Amino acid sequence: MAYKYPPKQQGDRARNLRRNETDAEHRLWMRLRAGEFEALKFRRQHPIGPFIADFCCVERKLVLEVDGGQHALEAEQDKKRDAFLVRQGYRVLRFWDHEVLQELDAVLERVAAVLSALTPTLSQGVREGKRKEDLK
Repeated sequence: MAYKYPPKQQGDRARNLRRNETDAEHRLWMRLRAGEFEALKFRRQHPIGPFIADFCCVERKLVLEVDGGQHALEAEQDKKRDAFLVRQGYRVLRFWDHEVLQELDAVLERVAAVLSALTPTLSQGVREGKRKEDLK
């Protein structure tokens, strides 16, 4: 798949998105940041291939997307994006802005439930000094 943007431009786009986050993205980020949620590190506006994920836990290969009203018109594009991310080994959870703004605790409960079912990637285990045999 050809990338829409070269890596430098992709990084510039991600930085711009971080500077111009929505209210829902800001509220969710305040709960995910600095390893405070489930003791896991999330990245905000994280480039993955030709796409930028709203939030990504690389260790558990989980992407969280916060969708506004415009996504109702972009359903086909979102399907292609999700399919790409799944092929890369990611699990994608999508939430509407109003869910995050009005039911943040319920959103986080759902994320925690999915995280508990996902195992850390091999690279995380190696980083923590575990051998491959110990990860089985």
